[in-house]
Amino acid sequence: MIERVRAVLVTADHTMLVIRRTRPGFPVYWVLPGGGVEEGDMSREAALHREIHEEIAGKADIVRLLHTMESDAERQLFYLARIATWSFADRTGPEFSAEGRGEYALEEIPLTTEGIDGIDLKPEEIAYVLRDAIDAGALGSGAVI
Repeated sequence: MIERVRAVLVTADHTMLVIRRTRPGFPVYWVLPGGGVEEGDMSREAALHREIHEEIAGKADIVRLLHTMESDAERQLFYLARIATWSFADRTGPEFSAEGRGEYALEEIPLTTEGIDGIDLKPEEIAYVLRDAIDAGALGSGAVI
């Protein structure tokens, strides 16, 4: 089974970092930073740290596992994390130079229901999880993070 890790990266300004994907032939959509767990990764959390470094040259403090999605072929683990520094210009992931992969743009969106509703976040299930957590106050500035 393929395992992927992704992060809800919350900034000090209570925004969330997302990657806007523009691919030829597809409508624009957004994803959370992250990627596949590789054989050499010591843990899922280590894989997430590696992916955050590759994709946004950032360092995050992982707070907790927020949600898991699983199908027959794939498991995706979504972590809640705090991030203070990043540099999209210094990203190193191989996907950024791959021919035909389209564009990746880092954006900050408000960590609010309106912010989530303003983008087409994929997979759709994580958008529902985030809306529910926001509505419950579980992601508020005085809450878990």
